[in-house]
Amino acid sequence: MAEAGLFTLGVEEEFQIVDPKTRELKSHIQQILEDGKMILAENVKAEMHQSVVEVGTDICCDVKDARQQVTKLRTDLAKLAMKNGLKIAASGTHPFSHWKDQKITEHPRYKVIVDDMQQVARANLIFGLHVHVGVEDREVAIHIMNAARYFLPHIFALSTNSPFWLGRNTGFKSYRSKVFDRFPRTGIPDFFNGVSEYDKYISLLVKTGCIDNAKKIWWDIRVHPVFKTLEFRVCDIPMRVDETIALTAVMQALVAKLHKLIKQNLGFRLYRRALIAENKWRAARYGISGKLIDFGKMEEVDFKILAGELLDFIDDVVDELGSREEINYIYKMLEMGTGADRQLVVWEQSHDVKNVVDYIIEETHFGLDLK
Repeated sequence: MAEAGLFTLGVEEEFQIVDPKTRELKSHIQQILEDGKMILAENVKAEMHQSVVEVGTDICCDVKDARQQVTKLRTDLAKLAMKNGLKIAASGTHPFSHWKDQKITEHPRYKVIVDDMQQVARANLIFGLHVHVGVEDREVAIHIMNAARYFLPHIFALSTNSPFWLGRNTGFKSYRSKVFDRFPRTGIPDFFNGVSEYDKYISLLVKTGCIDNAKKIWWDIRVHPVFKTLEFRVCDIPMRVDETIALTAVMQALVAKLHKLIKQNLGFRLYRRALIAENKWRAARYGISGKLIDFGKMEEVDFKILAGELLDFIDDVVDELGSREEINYIYKMLEMGTGADRQLVVWEQSHDVKNVVDYIIEETHFGLDLK
């Protein structure tokens, strides 16, 4: 088994607070926070917009523990929302609610962000999944981050769940990522030779007034500034718990596999950010339906083939981590389509975004015991 602190998990999900009658977003986070103090304690928090609520697990020892905690948090949050005549919904964007109608949470941190970034911040009405994987040694974490960047578009494509924005079918499987691209210090990170080079970069940004602390680095993967974790931030929030856990299992296994290679003095080929960004664009546009570039072969390859190659790459650590069942759910996701694919099926049947919201709510509660 892995040593203490290695490959532990933390999972954070950002949910929409929705009025089930109008299907619009509701700025009701304070109500939920007040009612949830006893039930969710420190595991629930407000985000910049009052129609967004985030729940996060405690440190999980493995994927089974993560499933239990994610399921309980989602269940408790759903019950709290229902008690207030509301629903929670898991999608990277709301199908039609407008950001200008949402209240900003009163907090010094959010005031600074809005003052600094203005409309870009106010319009950042998006919902993601963040997964922390424990890596004790920051030097090792930087090298894992360098290699893991290549696989970010693959993982992201599987999570795509935001085809709509302001009532329009955007043509993207993840429009959330396009909204977040407007922020500085987002997207695929650069390559860093080591932790000292990374720390110098952070120090320079702080010294020159670009940021006041390393939490303002919002890359798709980052060495966390406080916890001893690598944090994956690339994913849309998936609709089902099963999808969240499957993606969590893949991220954990990827870190474990790259850690293993580094410890064996073996490496994974590193690619330029500009090339990886090409694949991220394709993933945002087409999800699992398109092709990504295999840079080794220098050719386009069907995503589902590359997904199989990713699963083959991590296969030798999956049983050690005890996550075979969770990883296997990826095959079901490839078969049934991502959240974006399924939202678009509902849209094609009725061309009514309210029906899409109903479907998202239904899928968000899939597998939860709400009795």
